[in-house]
Amino acid sequence: MGWDGQWYWVVGVDGYPADLPVDDAGNVTQNAWAFMPLYPALSRALATVFGGNYPLAAVVLAIVAGYFACLVLFHLLRERVGASTSMWAVALLAAGPLAALFQMGYAESLFLLWLFLALSCLVRRRFGWLYLLIPLMAYTRPGVLAFALLLGLYGIVRWWCRRTDPLPATEVVHVVLLGLLAVLVGFSWQVIAGYVTGDPGAYLETELSWRRDWTGAHDAGFVPLQGFVQAAALWFRLWGLPEALGYVALALAVAVLAATLLFEPHVKRLGPEIRLWSASYLIYLLLVFFPTSSLFRLLLPLAPLYGAVAGPRHPVWRWGMLGLGLVAQWWWIYQMLALGNTYTQIP
Repeated sequence: MGWDGQWYWVVGVDGYPADLPVDDAGNVTQNAWAFMPLYPALSRALATVFGGNYPLAAVVLAIVAGYFACLVLFHLLRERVGASTSMWAVALLAAGPLAALFQMGYAESLFLLWLFLALSCLVRRRFGWLYLLIPLMAYTRPGVLAFALLLGLYGIVRWWCRRTDPLPATEVVHVVLLGLLAVLVGFSWQVIAGYVTGDPGAYLETELSWRRDWTGAHDAGFVPLQGFVQAAALWFRLWGLPEALGYVALALAVAVLAATLLFEPHVKRLGPEIRLWSASYLIYLLLVFFPTSSLFRLLLPLAPLYGAVAGPRHPVWRWGMLGLGLVAQWWWIYQMLALGNTYTQIP
């Protein structure tokens, strides 16, 4: 129940503050508005079964949601890469570096469940269910704006390929309406936070309060891409390396990821929907996130790419990836949970 688990606990028990906390300089400080309401609300409801024990309910909900997320991931991948590779992909996720999150009071596993269901509906073109799943994603954790970008790119790809893959007018309407819905609910939390607190910038200022602990830029507002650019310099400076090298590393990482999504054969086998989602989510992170050690956790929505990691069928590769995941899991638990004693060890 540490770190973000504590904040979800605060939301589940006490709700959100009507007055934003500020420091001596008048800057908004860390508060509950950074955390979406669905997971703590469900945990609070489930706690009634456990005699009001919120921590127990939060962990049970995370475990159950994680199980069903793995189940949906298997079915999402099976049609593209087969049952064996899909099962290995699930194993690599469930025993991977971030597997401890499935046993913590975090919203990640619940978000993965909604996300995998939404991707499955998109692959099967069952658009009706997305009208429910998109709001569920939006109010579980940030990231639904990446799904809005996915829908935009998906519409473009479907339009481009309409001669070989017919695009009925009803599907055009669904894609447009769902994209608009994702944008609307993606920005709605900012409106809600502004209305309750009386400060239109309440949500953004709250999110930036975490970044300011790193940058010290108390007068800086939100600028797309700025977070990664700032962090590229900051981390390389902390490591005793030239800041310019950080910018080069960032550019190379973007180029390598783009090339992987475009050309790597095992990734291409996953189909356009998963590739477009992966690209959309990476673009979203690049635009809005300031990378800290939490970046490992924020990469979890890319879990469908485990279908590509499990693609090579050689047993040495698959068992090697599983072993590597378990070793990395031990490292993550030790560094972020057993130690977790510095600002560079945030799970």
